[in-house]
Amino acid sequence: MANFSRRGFHRAAMATAAAGLAERLAVTSDAALPEAQKAGSLTDVPGIRVGHFTDSRRPTGCTAILFDTEATAGIDYDGSAPGSYLGMALQPVSPVSTIHALFLTGGGLMGLPAMAGVVRYMEEHRIGFNWGTPEVLIPLTIGGVIADLEVGDPHIRPDAEAAYKACVAASTAPVAEGNVGVGAGGTVGKMLLSQGIGGMKGGLGTSSIRVGEAVIGAMAVLNSVGDIVDWRTGKIVAGARRKDGKGFANIMETLKHSGERVQEGALRVHDPALHSTTQIVVATNVEFSKVALIKIAMMASTGAARCINPYHTNGDGDSTYALSTNKLKLDMNISVAGALAAEAVSEAVVRAAKAATSIPGWPAYRDFTAKL
Repeated sequence: MANFSRRGFHRAAMATAAAGLAERLAVTSDAALPEAQKAGSLTDVPGIRVGHFTDSRRPTGCTAILFDTEATAGIDYDGSAPGSYLGMALQPVSPVSTIHALFLTGGGLMGLPAMAGVVRYMEEHRIGFNWGTPEVLIPLTIGGVIADLEVGDPHIRPDAEAAYKACVAASTAPVAEGNVGVGAGGTVGKMLLSQGIGGMKGGLGTSSIRVGEAVIGAMAVLNSVGDIVDWRTGKIVAGARRKDGKGFANIMETLKHSGERVQEGALRVHDPALHSTTQIVVATNVEFSKVALIKIAMMASTGAARCINPYHTNGDGDSTYALSTNKLKLDMNISVAGALAAEAVSEAVVRAAKAATSIPGWPAYRDFTAKL
């Protein structure tokens, strides 16, 4: 890894932000490294641990992101129907700037009560703010959900015990990808379901980018109505499938060629509120303020927009969280951090699609795309 002075770091980072970014800023270019190792992981960010709980009874689960010490956090809500727990605390008008954990779960809105398990874990480990209540620390945990109730028995949802187990499992090891944790029940390419055009399996993916001592990691949980596109090639890797099984329907091309049905509002699309949410997490060890992280989250969202089409629809709850563990004091430009975060998110989104495995009714990349 190259050593940079502060001035040298800025020159290198600004140059790469204009052309190439991730390819030029990776820790290593050793082609012999496994793909997962080259892509990196959210846990490459010092001070972060991630744990999954995956329910064996049906495709659902939850994921806990814990910190060595409280982390600064911001959020960008671009979806129209986010399911969240205390998410407003990360808005600029809130006095809250640091949190103790981020918890993401399946089960839709009915999965939010699982948050109690995270709170119990925090209390047992004496983690939280001292707000003046004798002998009680108040853990501040932000939560978000995806609606995965359309796969398997919808009465099976992550509960407080599942959340607690996710916290216990949290470690600094590379984050498991695919049908795990909150990504276990995610699906994609659902916008044309009402026309009998099936979607595919989504999942969870992660990546990271290093520049000297600075690390930016990303995690993506795919549960979108849109197709998933490899932004490097422009090719769909998961999404709405043609009825004849010979390729992708291509949601945007289908919409553009629907003629009078679009003009007359008669085109049937599947985009009900609260059904489809992509959860994005970006994190860095570089110290940033809450307001700066909100801007970084906004830029990071564009990384998902490169790969999910359509994105931020009227029915989804797309959310992007940005975190800093504040381990590294460095005068890093916000725009550079946001550009790198977007690149890491793009990588995590495609990895989430490619790491997924099939479940009944929802084929995955390795079973469908690879055979085309």
